[in-house]
Amino acid sequence: MGEPLPEFQRLQLAFATHIRDPEGGPLPTDVPPVRMAAYRELFFNNMEHFIASGFPVLKSLMGRDEWVALIRDFYARHRCATPLFIEIAEEFLVYLESERTQQAGDPPFILELAHYEWVELALAVAEAEPPELHADFEKDLLAAPIRLSPVAWPLAYRFQVHRIGPDYQPETPPETPSFLVVYRNRDDRVRFLEVNQVSYRLLECLDQMPGEPVRHYLLHLAEELQHPNPAQVLEFGAELVAQLHEKGVLGRMP
Repeated sequence: MGEPLPEFQRLQLAFATHIRDPEGGPLPTDVPPVRMAAYRELFFNNMEHFIASGFPVLKSLMGRDEWVALIRDFYARHRCATPLFIEIAEEFLVYLESERTQQAGDPPFILELAHYEWVELALAVAEAEPPELHADFEKDLLAAPIRLSPVAWPLAYRFQVHRIGPDYQPETPPETPSFLVVYRNRDDRVRFLEVNQVSYRLLECLDQMPGEPVRHYLLHLAEELQHPNPAQVLEFGAELVAQLHEKGVLGRMP
């Protein structure tokens, strides 16, 4: 057996256990109950505030009791791998994806909506910057080597997460997935674009194989689609690439 904990560590452990899970961790005998109640409320309210600020839509769609129960379960069960407050939202997402047991009151889209809200937060605080705007980007565009912005993420969801709110809470996903690109623009604002599956595939290719000329990506896409007229793909694809560059979703390789 290991050595017994020093008295101060025993007290710290009992204190933390009760703060995290008042029902599962007994009240420390050497801390007045009134003071312990104040600590419980202070710590929990701080945690609830951090999570609510990262997932405002999800909170707005859940009843007060269900929301509090969700945060208490996260607080009691999840062991954060980071001490940074800014990363609590990601820890909450990990909890939802791998630890939470689906509850009767949970919206069917809870995981996808939470992921979408986390993406917005992650892009807002990311240290990377969108690519510069090139005034002559469209000059010989098809030969230009390009890359996806490091703060632009192509995403696919079963639910239309960008539409979910008090007036739209679907019980089942639509037949067609939603394809989005969420990005931080050059004005430092997080925005999203709803794109079709072909445009999403183009952005996937950019993410996986950066630095190729525009022509390479568009011909590769035409081949995947078995398009009968690759020149048409080049024409429409070049126009799309120019628009995405203007918005800061992609840029020329340095």
